[in-house]
Amino acid sequence: MALFLAIDAGGTKTRCLLADETKILGRAATGSVKLMRVSEAEASSRLRAMLAEISQVASLSLGEVSHTCVGLAGLSIDAVREWAEREIGALVGGDLHLVGDEEIALYGAFRGGPGILIIAGTGSNIMGRAADGAIYQAGGWGPALGDEGSGFWIGQEALRAGFWAKDRGIATTLLADIGEFWGLKSLGEIVEMANVRPGPDLPALVPVIVRCAEAGDELAIAVLERAGVELAEQVALVALKMKESGGRRKIEAAYTGSILEHIALVRAAMIAALKTSSPSVKVMEGVVDSLEGALWRAREAGKLVS
Repeated sequence: MALFLAIDAGGTKTRCLLADETKILGRAATGSVKLMRVSEAEASSRLRAMLAEISQVASLSLGEVSHTCVGLAGLSIDAVREWAEREIGALVGGDLHLVGDEEIALYGAFRGGPGILIIAGTGSNIMGRAADGAIYQAGGWGPALGDEGSGFWIGQEALRAGFWAKDRGIATTLLADIGEFWGLKSLGEIVEMANVRPGPDLPALVPVIVRCAEAGDELAIAVLERAGVELAEQVALVALKMKESGGRRKIEAAYTGSILEHIALVRAAMIAALKTSSPSVKVMEGVVDSLEGALWRAREAGKLVS
């Protein structure tokens, strides 16, 4: 019996599953192992604990694994790749396939076929695979350079909108609610917190902003709708690149990430904007499971050597 290990190392959590050719044998999860967010020691400790748990849950030794696929951010950084190869290789048998976290989501959506993947969680990224296998991207440059429509972007833009409204005497609850969430008592403290370096956890503000929008705050609503529009612009750009390379007329798009999965206002605004800017793109219903994409990739690797 061949065994396959799939790992999705996301920005806020890490999930894994162990499976054979036909069924899933066990699952486990832990916090982030992303080296840009946690120390190497913490990442290694979490990864080892998760792998020990999945082995115990499935009552199987990870030394028996044939193929492992890991979706991990930051693979272009040598230290990240070396860490993953060292830590996983020490505990898991078989061949290791390291790919970007966005790539396993693309596998999860289209099983190696053409389509566009829209990622909007802590960060954001748009990736499209054309019929000839060529990959086209937009965004994904990190919070300082882009990540439009992401949790970080929404938190930052809500703060900017709050102070924009303050300067103009426009009513909004954004600053008051953000200040309460941060445990701050004055506008000056909010300014200090927002400008501290390294900065605060801006994606953590998203539930606050959503509550403001649900209560009818027009600025909060506008920030969330603009997040959807920003994502749509990136999708339209990737769709254009795919068409210019001789792609199909109709293009399917799938989405993943907490923002598009849980915030209907962002999702609806993105879909509405795409109907105008890129009507050939059809957004599929339901969120993509990146972990399933990693499993599909691991099993496909097994087929190639069998």
